Amino acid sequence: MKTAQIEKRLSDLFEEWSGEEPELLLPLAPSGSDRIYYRLQSAKQSAIGTYSPDPREQAAFLAFSRHFRAKDLPVPDIYAEGEKVYLQEDLGSTTLYSYLLQKGDYFPDYLIRIYQKVVEQLARLQITGGEGLDYSYCFPKQTFDKQSMFWDFNYFKYHFLLPSRAGYDEVALDKDFHALADYLLEEDASHFMFRDFQTRNIMVKEGKPFFIDYQGGRRGALQYDLASLLYQAKANIPADIRHDLLNHYLDVAQDLKSLDREAFVRYYYGFVLIRCIQVLGAYGFRGLYYRKEHFLKSIPFALRNIKWLQDHTELFDRLPELNKALNTIIEAKTYEPFDKIKGSSSLLTVTIQSFSYKKDGIPEDQSGNGGGFVFDCRFIHNPGRYEPYKKLTGRDEKVINFLRRHTTMDDFLNNIFRIVDEAVENYIDRSFTHLMVNFGCTGGQHRSVFAADALAKHLKEKYGVHIELKHIAQERKEWKN
Repeated sequence: MKTAQIEKRLSDLFEEWSGEEPELLLPLAPSGSDRIYYRLQSAKQSAIGTYSPDPREQAAFLAFSRHFRAKDLPVPDIYAEGEKVYLQEDLGSTTLYSYLLQKGDYFPDYLIRIYQKVVEQLARLQITGGEGLDYSYCFPKQTFDKQSMFWDFNYFKYHFLLPSRAGYDEVALDKDFHALADYLLEEDASHFMFRDFQTRNIMVKEGKPFFIDYQGGRRGALQYDLASLLYQAKANIPADIRHDLLNHYLDVAQDLKSLDREAFVRYYYGFVLIRCIQVLGAYGFRGLYYRKEHFLKSIPFALRNIKWLQDHTELFDRLPELNKALNTIIEAKTYEPFDKIKGSSSLLTVTIQSFSYKKDGIPEDQSGNGGGFVFDCRFIHNPGRYEPYKKLTGRDEKVINFLRRHTTMDDFLNNIFRIVDEAVENYIDRSFTHLMVNFGCTGGQHRSVFAADALAKHLKEKYGVHIELKHIAQERKEWKN
């Protein structure tokens, strides 16, 4: 469905529900699915509008939401629904993941308190929420069974181990997978399993956690979601805090059902392992095959979780081939990040510029090197063609979300990152002093500004090199559009 059709459906649904036309229809940052989200606001009302192309996914989310809401669980209220669209409660813009981005190198007390609230509500969602739930809405399976586990195992094998050139005996590895699955299936799998319980799916409003995006849920073991949360790769939660949060969860869960803590913990680390396997498969598919930088950055953290399991549990004693394949990758240090100290102490300065083909032309290289990379953004769908975006720039949220959701900008930038990264690493090694990268679009206002900012952020985070960022057209206008 085209963007204009989606927005018309959501606007009509909002007006039908609220009695007012929306004054704001703001595309939100894309998720990892095909769903498209908008914030709709009128003078008195606000809602999140969702376009959901899969009818089964929409039916599951709406049914689960209403069931959980009736049990006073922290999920959004559903306001209205139509064909492939629905409106849900606006829980704001703050996710638990956004807290992690701000935490720095240590794990602050306030963040621990938020995690405590999250695991408390998780136990309620799984145990209380699972009671009386209509699991017929679940897809593609109603239970996280052996077939489901093998989908994850094969995803991991072919999208991570194989492109990582780990080397493995197919028969021996398959034997390990059967052993792990059979072990995990000994545990009770009669509760609601969120399936993708991670910080991007946890909103924080007025200090309280709310859960979203549980349409992939099914019956399963309690341990899986807790493992997903506490061993989320880039969360990088210290081991002692993870241990305390595990015990805090168990204290709450024991008030809701009879629980053998020792048995729970014994199986828990097996579920940590299968979750690590699942996410490495996803990171491999999206990072190694599609070269999406965010997923590539997460691989080292996931491997560190694997290493912790190797060092602190006996799981791998019964999984020798899997252990050997993972050790090959860990010892090769293929995915370890670039040494930022080396980058920040190098002689290299990267000049990144946005410009207007119409007003400026390709910028001259003032370094005396005769030029650098020039990337033409004019083929990318232009938000400047639409009235709501004409006076904005590539730094405004509306434009950023438009470019990320309704254009090929992310794929374009992923390809550019690969090209420029190779040059930057080479120039650092050879003690070169300057590299220039230019992005041009028609007016130098939307697409080129966003692209230049994105590359500057990427290079600074990955290499620590000195960046000179210039927006030629916008600085000439003093950013007045």
